[in-house]
Amino acid sequence: MRKVQQGFTLIELMIVVAIIGILAAVAIPQYQDYTTRAKLSKALAAVESVKTAIAVSIQENGVAPTAWASAGLTGGPTATTEATFAANPTATGGIVITLRNITSGLNGRTVTFEPQTGATTIAWQVTCSGASDTNMTKIFGCP
Repeated sequence: MRKVQQGFTLIELMIVVAIIGILAAVAIPQYQDYTTRAKLSKALAAVESVKTAIAVSIQENGVAPTAWASAGLTGGPTATTEATFAANPTATGGIVITLRNITSGLNGRTVTFEPQTGATTIAWQVTCSGASDTNMTKIFGCP
């Protein structure tokens, strides 16, 4: 009787390695993009409560706050691992955050939120420093 050969051939193993390589070539950049967007979203979430405090201050007092205390905050907003806040709001009540610990291309860039007051609403104009970036446009709405 002849013994039946067991195991995979070299061609079969090479095909599996090629498939894994192709999947990795697609998955790694997608994962990096996903983590960048998640970090930017965390920075945006840190700003939302500050935007609310400034909007309430504008509606109650009729003017934009120029200090965190006049916006109803006990101190400056707490920095996160992804964003730090400017020392005080801008003269128009704007919020300036500096990005950090995201990616080398985005670290150090600033995002400014300026309140635009209307008759009954407050909208926020967003300005981003540096070149246009797809992720910053998606998350912050940078022009």
